[in-house]
Amino acid sequence: MKNLFYTLLLAGIIIGCASTSKKQDITNSSETISDTVRIANDSLEYEIIIIEPGFNQWLATQPPRGYYEQFWLENRNIFYVTEYNNRVINTIQYDPNLYLQQIDYQRGVDYGYEVNYLLYNWFEYFQQRNNQKLR
Repeated sequence: MKNLFYTLLLAGIIIGCASTSKKQDITNSSETISDTVRIANDSLEYEIIIIEPGFNQWLATQPPRGYYEQFWLENRNIFYVTEYNNRVINTIQYDPNLYLQQIDYQRGVDYGYEVNYLLYNWFEYFQQRNNQKLR
């Protein structure tokens, strides 16, 4: 009887530990997925993919979609993209690990509101997270 009790106790501990680790794996994978944002139009002509840990949580604290006009977002993005791309090219003055690759964003192209909104907010997030000023 004593051996049966110890066997059940051991089995309970093993099952309890196994179920706890599975819950942690599910939580970690959902956090990773939630930090990847991909926006594309139907023809996939333009898209933006943001893979930044914490970006979604930060975005939830910002003004909602529709707060800014698309024209305003486009103008800010042109300014930010130009400055960011200049820093990508100038690897001596700026950290090449921070400014990885150029962003292909052109004046006069209608990327849509969602792409402009996310790009603008990514630049704001990038500046705050890395203590940079693109102004």
